[in-house]
Amino acid sequence: MNSAVVRFRRLAISAFFSILAGALVLAPGQGADVKGRAFAAEVGPRAKPGAPAAVEFGVPGRPGCTSIMVGRLATVDGSVITSQTVDGSYRTWMEISPHRKNEAGAKAKIYTGRMATRIPDDQRGLKLTGEIPEVPESYSFFNTAYPAANEHQLGMGETTVVGRWELRNPQGVFPIEEIQRLMLERCTTAREAIRLADELTKTYGYIDYGECLTIADTKEVWHFEILGATKKYVGAVWAAVRIPDDHVGVSANALRIGELNLRNTDYFMASKNVFALAEEMKWWDPKSKEPFKFYKVYGGKKSNHWHYREWRVLSLAAPSLNLDPNAEELSFSVKAEKKISVRDVIAWFRDTYENTPFDCMPKLLVKDRKGNLVQSPIVSPWMSSDLKNLLNSLKPDSAPTHYTIANNTTSYSTVIQARAWLPDPVGGLIWLAFDNPAQTARIPLFCGIAELPPSFKIGNQNGFTTGSAAWAFRRAARLAQLGWGKCRDIVDNLIKDVENRAFAEIPLIEKSSLDLYAQNPEKARAFLTAYCRDFALAVTQRYWDLGDELWDLFTFYDFFFSPEERRKWR
Repeated sequence: MNSAVVRFRRLAISAFFSILAGALVLAPGQGADVKGRAFAAEVGPRAKPGAPAAVEFGVPGRPGCTSIMVGRLATVDGSVITSQTVDGSYRTWMEISPHRKNEAGAKAKIYTGRMATRIPDDQRGLKLTGEIPEVPESYSFFNTAYPAANEHQLGMGETTVVGRWELRNPQGVFPIEEIQRLMLERCTTAREAIRLADELTKTYGYIDYGECLTIADTKEVWHFEILGATKKYVGAVWAAVRIPDDHVGVSANALRIGELNLRNTDYFMASKNVFALAEEMKWWDPKSKEPFKFYKVYGGKKSNHWHYREWRVLSLAAPSLNLDPNAEELSFSVKAEKKISVRDVIAWFRDTYENTPFDCMPKLLVKDRKGNLVQSPIVSPWMSSDLKNLLNSLKPDSAPTHYTIANNTTSYSTVIQARAWLPDPVGGLIWLAFDNPAQTARIPLFCGIAELPPSFKIGNQNGFTTGSAAWAFRRAARLAQLGWGKCRDIVDNLIKDVENRAFAEIPLIEKSSLDLYAQNPEKARAFLTAYCRDFALAVTQRYWDLGDELWDLFTFYDFFFSPEERRKWR
């Protein structure tokens, strides 16, 4: 195909999305404030502090990110797993922040606004909130919108849980993503990371809304919830609970932690003010018979879950429990009824409640060319709000609107394995996917790699560009969504092909890496870097090609012919 035609088709998608998929697309260089104003009427004061362009769906009334945790005794191979979908209009560029030695007296600058940037050096929208002393040495880490993992297999996921409005104090230094960054630069274990968060917020203040971090190391995974301590105090109020080693846990935009047994230090941690602040604010009376439950006291809600993501994850891990999705309180975690593999967790992130009472695939029947009633090919779990509103106005409740685990608000998602039996550069493994995790293949990235491909260092959702790897996946996913009934098999087969290859190759790559590591750790890192780069580039190219194929199919009679018929006709 003529290269000019290919470029035109790719660039035309930006305008196409704004009409059919409802995505707000800005030209490169328009900046964070433009998009912040565009969403101001809808989001208003609920936007993430200091990040006006990053629309956080995890605010009151808006579900968003999902994080799944699996303890080492619950996994097939002894991995500890944490994960996250980053749902919202966040930056999609990412890079490896290198290991560095810091000069004596150096300062670490703390910013808000990083999550709205377009490239690593983009300074637009950044606001310096403070500086703190550097440590002598900073670890390498995966610099994503919400920092993901470091060179010592410390990994984390995040979901916004908000909490009571009175708790937020905008006067201070730290938003959650900067706390995560310093955790990964300075810590090697989950407990150490939690203690660091406590020290930083007590000293410099916490300016974000309520947040949950799901923090994993090679031995355990912790569920950590943190909120401001009201405008009266610098600092934060927080609690952390260890997920039992044979259990599965989940966070999905709701405070989940209940009662705290701080005498059991193996499983519980909390800020010193956790009870006193609640008593002072008259949210809990220790003289009453009402037990102290963190989610009730600091969330101001009776329930510890959103409908229906937590229920779905816990039910997939322990189906025999027959959990009630409408229960006031769901189990904090459940014992896995079978050993969980990383592929199981990846599959859970593709879930849309299919074949449950909350199935988000509307049953909309149309006549095919033979006169038979079939499911409409435009039906998908992620239809635009305009289309759902139209369908529901024609026939009430014909298009369900439940927020699914897999959805098209996702910027990127990670599933992170920490494996104690392997050296850190080989043991830490991030399974990365851009955009909707149900429509994009996972890319394996070892935590010991030195760099990512250049196309990974470009991009947010403010403007289409062929220079960004993320847009290869986003474009293909949006096109497939428009004719999901006829495109699903194409996408599923591509995902299966890519991931089967990855899971077949990884054991061989690890074996070769271990041999090199025994000789020279730097050679092992270089080998892993080359492998991950080549794999990532190959998968990205396949998604550019998929987008071209789907665009071609879409422009040919609006998917009147199936892809197979179209190929045969050609």
